[in-house]
Amino acid sequence: MSLPTPAHDCPVCPRLAAFRAANAAAYPSFFNGPVPSWGDIGAGLLIIGLAPGLKGANQTGRPFTGDYAGDTLYGALLRHGFAHGTYGRSPDDGMVLTGCRIANAVRCVPPENKPTPDEINRCRPFLIGELEAQPKTGVILALGTIAHQSLLRSLGIPVARFKFAHGAEHQLADGRVLIDSYHCSRYNTNTGRLTEAMFDAVIARCRALLA
Repeated sequence: MSLPTPAHDCPVCPRLAAFRAANAAAYPSFFNGPVPSWGDIGAGLLIIGLAPGLKGANQTGRPFTGDYAGDTLYGALLRHGFAHGTYGRSPDDGMVLTGCRIANAVRCVPPENKPTPDEINRCRPFLIGELEAQPKTGVILALGTIAHQSLLRSLGIPVARFKFAHGAEHQLADGRVLIDSYHCSRYNTNTGRLTEAMFDAVIARCRALLA
């Protein structure tokens, strides 16, 4: 089974396409394209991030790989059995996901890590495909407010129905559970908004719900 995915030279968002082109000139060895989701299609845990980081996933071509956020995310996934191997900040580190899939609300790196509402909307069909492939017994983990709101809109749920809050759990009508977490970015962890223990507790809760 395969899911719809944007072409490497996707022109749908002109600003993002222009930013990709500029990065391709500045960093020709980088992936510089819409970063594909990673993990088994239909996995029990679907993690939704915001967008690729310039020198993280935009460089490596694998979600959350190559930057600080990946250190936090993959460390927790490894501890709770959602991944096996060793995370080495590289797509050839040999690490594999187990019962987990990672996607982003926006597939291309945005300037200053800030996609516009129009860009989020234009990329939403790919997120809808991810959600349609997941079993209705699954758990969805939204990393940050934008991911939370985009997946609600993808499911046709009014954003006002479920308010984002770290650690909040929302029972969806289709049987799935949506869990919120602050994004595991360097900014959030450096400021103490999100600690390793806080994030670890969220991943542990995802494991408990799936068990």
